[in-house]
Amino acid sequence: EFTATGSSNMDTGKASGSLETKYKDKEYGLTFIQKWNTDNTLGTEISVEDQMAEGLKLAVDTTFVPNTGKKSGKLKTSYRRDYIHAGCSVDIDLSGPTIYGWAVLGYEGWLAGYQMAFDTAKYKLTQNNFALGYKAGDFQLHTNVNDGTEFGGSIYQKVTNKVETSVNLAWTAGSNNTRFGIAGKYQLDEKTSVVVRI
Repeated sequence: EFTATGSSNMDTGKASGSLETKYKDKEYGLTFIQKWNTDNTLGTEISVEDQMAEGLKLAVDTTFVPNTGKKSGKLKTSYRRDYIHAGCSVDIDLSGPTIYGWAVLGYEGWLAGYQMAFDTAKYKLTQNNFALGYKAGDFQLHTNVNDGTEFGGSIYQKVTNKVETSVNLAWTAGSNNTRFGIAGKYQLDEKTSVVVRI
């Protein structure tokens, strides 16, 4: 598989893009992914899925920036079944890895999720997020609280087979800064779409 994406920020005038190739060996559950973006970051992910247990995925994800020589990596695992998706990842960092964890539970259109990050070098919880959502037919509602200070909500509707719309609202406690966004997607054909965000 081959994927190319691009975007342009109207405020800064900066354009960015990425290129991704993916190879899958279904017999052994292996997936190899190579990535490159216009920030000149190279990435490789190798994963194995459904081999030790159904729904279990293990992966190694690495990045390399040739200009600076910066290297990073993560060990990742996730488990997915009908009503639960949970996972954990660990930064490969000798000064003290950060541990990330998440879980999403779903039942009859309702979803509840939790996400956390723990910095082992500082012995501190650095991320503490909760979300709740509901999906009914072509309509979706989502709310979230990040670290107890950022609050958000969104509404999505699939208007027709070719047209999708969404509205997003967010604010931060202790600030008068409210963020509002609106987006639309038009499906030109089976593999091509146009997305507009304001």
